[in-house]
Amino acid sequence: MRIQTENLLPLLLLVLFANNAMAEKADRDKPVHLEADQVLIDDARQFKSFEGRVQLIQGTLNIQAARIEVREDPEGYQHLTATGHPAKFRQRYEGSEEYAEGYGERIEYDTRAETVDFYDHARVKRGQDEVQGARITYSTKTEVFQASGDNTSQKPGNERVRAVLQPKRDKPAETSRPASSLNIQPSETLSPPITQKQ
Repeated sequence: MRIQTENLLPLLLLVLFANNAMAEKADRDKPVHLEADQVLIDDARQFKSFEGRVQLIQGTLNIQAARIEVREDPEGYQHLTATGHPAKFRQRYEGSEEYAEGYGERIEYDTRAETVDFYDHARVKRGQDEVQGARITYSTKTEVFQASGDNTSQKPGNERVRAVLQPKRDKPAETSRPASSLNIQPSETLSPPITQKQ
């Protein structure tokens, strides 16, 4: 079943590693496309459920999960929960070809709190940087990123936070001339060379 609907979600903003990179703004104005094996839309309870190989696409935003549920509160804020083994999230950064990718057994997005949470075997990638932990939270409001382990976890791989962060490449310092083309001139201020007596 294929559904196209506008304003189903205000936009899942996932901005990671806080390098002033923002999620693709144009995504907000794009329609939401959903595919699932089963769909339940209960307008009276402000609840939507999508089950079975769910794929949500809105512009560059792509979420894949076994199940996605969306609840809306009386003020119109939405809370999305995606579950899977794992649930997957991907979105391009504004003005870039770089993507943010996130994975977890559960992904939650709260439009009121403006946070995205990844749970259980959570993994977030931005470019070559990657962080893993039991829970990874990102605030789209404050651009604060936090990862935590679960030292009581019985699930291997959830105990500690693991990260691979690539060094940031600075622009090379500019020189007036390349080293290979140095113009060497004899000094006019040094004393003349000493001659040997015979």
